[in-house]
Amino acid sequence: MASGNDNNGIKRTIVKSVALVVSMFVFAIWVMPPLYTLFCEVTGLNGKTKGQYTAVSAEIDTSRTVVVQFVGTNNENMPWGFKPKDFSLTVHPGQAVVTDFIAHNPTDNIMVGQAVPSLVPHNATDYFFKTECFCFNQQALGPGETADLGLQFIVDQELPKGVNTITLSYTLFDVTDMSPDAVTQKALELREQDLNKQDPDSTGSQTLTAR
Repeated sequence: MASGNDNNGIKRTIVKSVALVVSMFVFAIWVMPPLYTLFCEVTGLNGKTKGQYTAVSAEIDTSRTVVVQFVGTNNENMPWGFKPKDFSLTVHPGQAVVTDFIAHNPTDNIMVGQAVPSLVPHNATDYFFKTECFCFNQQALGPGETADLGLQFIVDQELPKGVNTITLSYTLFDVTDMSPDAVTQKALELREQDLNKQDPDSTGSQTLTAR
């Protein structure tokens, strides 16, 4: 039979373990995101690119081309189909380029996705500007719904001469449980679409464009 001292020791160990788990949870939820963002801004890792674009000149550098590759992947818990419409584009520095990613919700439920970008090589992050991007917002899709997710970007004219290929990747996460308002809004939109289908002039299309 365990002594009173042994029981007290076990209780202290359990309390310390629970406290450690809670501390790790708080650190992961409240502390890590700001530190992670700061780390990415300093190092360029994970492809965090600059904000507002200010052109060096109004000229497009037609003497140079850069290949921009696109990759779309899902987090392990995200069941959507997700891929770029263009797997690569050849662009000129200073040129405003528009492309799309395609997302499809194959489930029977409304779901909300959030795309997180990553860009390589890291020395290109200061020269790649997403002027419009679906990753700036969450994307809500109804059951069976497909959406074209818009992306507009500019490669700056000052991109280092040794960089000839840039790869922009997006990982799509399921954030449905954290986005009840987006689910409610999508449900209202779907209800309105159902009502519009009763109108003979309605196309009833389920393909959306998100910019």
